[in-house]
Amino acid sequence: MKVVKTVQEFRDQRKNLSNPLGFVPTMGFLHEGHLSLVRAAHRECRSVAVSIFVNPTQFGPNEDFEAYPRDMDADLEKLEGEQVDIVLTPDKDDLYPAGFQTWVEVESLTQPLEGIVRPGHFRGVTTVVAKFFNIVQPDRAYFGQKDAQQAAVLRRMAADLNFPLEVITCPTLREPDGLAMSSRNTYLNPEQRKAAAVLYRSLNEARLAFEKGEKNANSLRQLVKNIIAGEPLARLDYVSCADLVTLQELDKIERQALLSMAVFIGKTRLIDNVILG
Repeated sequence: MKVVKTVQEFRDQRKNLSNPLGFVPTMGFLHEGHLSLVRAAHRECRSVAVSIFVNPTQFGPNEDFEAYPRDMDADLEKLEGEQVDIVLTPDKDDLYPAGFQTWVEVESLTQPLEGIVRPGHFRGVTTVVAKFFNIVQPDRAYFGQKDAQQAAVLRRMAADLNFPLEVITCPTLREPDGLAMSSRNTYLNPEQRKAAAVLYRSLNEARLAFEKGEKNANSLRQLVKNIIAGEPLARLDYVSCADLVTLQELDKIERQALLSMAVFIGKTRLIDNVILG
């Protein structure tokens, strides 16, 4: 496994990678969710590249950029075990040189949900991922369903900008109690960690209600709200029941929908979702 630290080093190595090339962009502190993306890339591609970069431009001024968990040595050991071909670990100045002023923005898909509560977040995501697509030149790029809006935004960006690649969304990996795997789970103390299971429990109850015939989106939102309200350590940020493609809020579910949420457990903000239909 080669580890390269600069864009130029990666470009020098790209010609040695067999196609198709699968790419998994990450912010590090890797867990089984990330590694499941690497394994999916291995199944479908001859070579696999991973990036590790905590992207400052997708964090707001009051968010956790400085505190975001990092463990490069452990990450590289895990990727070595997964037989990744190459890992790119760039510095901020390599991706955002002095005088940087060019941004990539997807419009309507970034406005609801996370876009409301994290203004500027998706501009940072789309810009850095567009840069990585340009640097890595992958045939397929792999993202997790837990960040469903992000995946939708990146699919739109790739199509709109004619990137010659396929954006692939892989299922969310969960802990035994249903909590979606996330690097931010490490912020939770034992009591909070136990309480965090309420996210998936509420989503699953709403999914069961949908499967039994409930198609009223507001009823499903209210069901989630009621379950979250029953957990003293949880504070709901938002719950959404939106069209899976447009991410616009629904009154009645007539085709596939995304039931998603953001919840604070203590000071830690967690997101999760399920697809209905």
